[in-house]
Amino acid sequence: MKKTITPFLVTALVFLMVSCASNPYAPTNRAHKKQIKALSTELKVLPPPAPGTAAMMKYADHWVGTTNFNLRRPNLVIIHHTAQDSVGQTLKTFTLERTQVSSHYVIGRHGEVYHMLNDLYRAWHGGSGQWGSNTDINSSSIGIELDNNGFEEFSPAQIGSLLELLEDLKTKYKIPAANFIGHSDIAPTRKNDPNRTFPWKLLAKEGYGLWYDEPIDDIVQPMDDSSIPTEVVTPELNLVMSDSVKTGTIAAPAPELLDVSPAVALKIIGYDVTDLPAAIKAFKLHFIQTEVDSTLTDYDLKVLNNLYKKYL
Repeated sequence: MKKTITPFLVTALVFLMVSCASNPYAPTNRAHKKQIKALSTELKVLPPPAPGTAAMMKYADHWVGTTNFNLRRPNLVIIHHTAQDSVGQTLKTFTLERTQVSSHYVIGRHGEVYHMLNDLYRAWHGGSGQWGSNTDINSSSIGIELDNNGFEEFSPAQIGSLLELLEDLKTKYKIPAANFIGHSDIAPTRKNDPNRTFPWKLLAKEGYGLWYDEPIDDIVQPMDDSSIPTEVVTPELNLVMSDSVKTGTIAAPAPELLDVSPAVALKIIGYDVTDLPAAIKAFKLHFIQTEVDSTLTDYDLKVLNNLYKKYL
């Protein structure tokens, strides 16, 4: 029987060829699909490969697969600025293997959203960092990059798209409000993004992140030390504070302004206080923004005193 090519099929083939030709990321999309296929094949191996050889002699004769499991779900959202000159430059950076960096989403200045990786895959956006006791941020987070050179303000269209995306992510994965943070929060010694113009207060108002009560002069409330988690109140943390005060990099807190030491308060929020001045600077970049340095003023202490209790 002679086969005929219908007009519909011709149109479909032409559309496919034009689409491939007009998409500058077609080659990297193919590489992306190839890697997904390889990972999928690895996950389908049954029984699953042993983690090592030490205990293999103790394994039972029969493999037993549990019926109770699902995919791991992200529980943090990390917001970045790209520190590059255009969204095109960022997309190229994230599609070159040699850069070894990536993100789940990139949002352009005009609000266009590029979804670069399935939310359940591990993107390479956080690097070395810590939030609370979590030291493997990439394995538990979604990374969102905002097209911004690091100094300019974020456009209303860009923030509007971000808020819509955050609503989707929070709803889908049940991410707590406190777990929407910035790159500088998890890596205070290395990063300063998103920059000081980022509207954290607006995000918190919409339920993405926490904010302190205002007006700040009315929020000082004595607190019973018994409600502070004992695991974060340690001599080492107090020693860090004492040494920093001696160097003159941190203002000594007035007793009526802060219920605990700055190191303890910052650690309760989630900051890594190994380098306390860096942690203070990251805190001020997020919550103060007008002065981003390692000195805690009376106002900063009031903010910190109010804020850390929200994380208890």
